[in-house]
Amino acid sequence: MFAIVTLEYLVPLETVLANTDDHRAYLRSLHAQGNLVASGPFVPRTGGMLIMAGRDLEAIAALTRDDPFHSRKIARYEIREWAPTIGDELLKQGLERPLA
Repeated sequence: MFAIVTLEYLVPLETVLANTDDHRAYLRSLHAQGNLVASGPFVPRTGGMLIMAGRDLEAIAALTRDDPFHSRKIARYEIREWAPTIGDELLKQGLERPLA
């Protein structure tokens, strides 16, 4: 299943930027595992969005808890299950590993 995870920054942008390398390193590990499909910041930079894949919402929530932006209280996370209907075959093609 897929989920859209939105992040809203809770701290000044300077604090966000000081922690972005750790956040992106964690996201790269999720991408390598097959749990992160895509990610990126909003413009203007008030937060960002993740497209994630997992067994269920709890599995995805567990993955987000280890994100430095979450554990360091830099951003608030909202997780919503997403049922893509157009383009879903492309998303599913990229999921070659078992999901967390």
